[in-house]
Amino acid sequence: MKKSEINFSVELDNQNVPEKIYWDATDNPNEGLSDTRAIAIALWDHYHNSTLKIDLWTKEMEVVDMKRFLIEMMSGIADTARNATGDQQMATDIEKTCDMLSKRLREEIKAQQQQQ
Repeated sequence: MKKSEINFSVELDNQNVPEKIYWDATDNPNEGLSDTRAIAIALWDHYHNSTLKIDLWTKEMEVVDMKRFLIEMMSGIADTARNATGDQQMATDIEKTCDMLSKRLREEIKAQQQQQ
């Protein structure tokens, strides 16, 4: 049986706020640690029938990039809903929400650019 690993390393400041986040994986095409500004991990706890989550982001993560990250994660969840459950309606509803949030974010970015 093949075994695959994903590893994260987080450097924290004195208030335990992430300053640097690094990751590596068995199947990572890049050699060695890669850096990132945000991670979101969700696990299904079948003993308690609930989700365990870890969300971390560094001080350098821009708010607009965090919003984009959230929208893209939700879009991925739509794909997962379709592939894992076959529930096309659920996937479509999530995608509609992503479309609405993407439009709102584009308007927000445009408004910020006009203020500059």
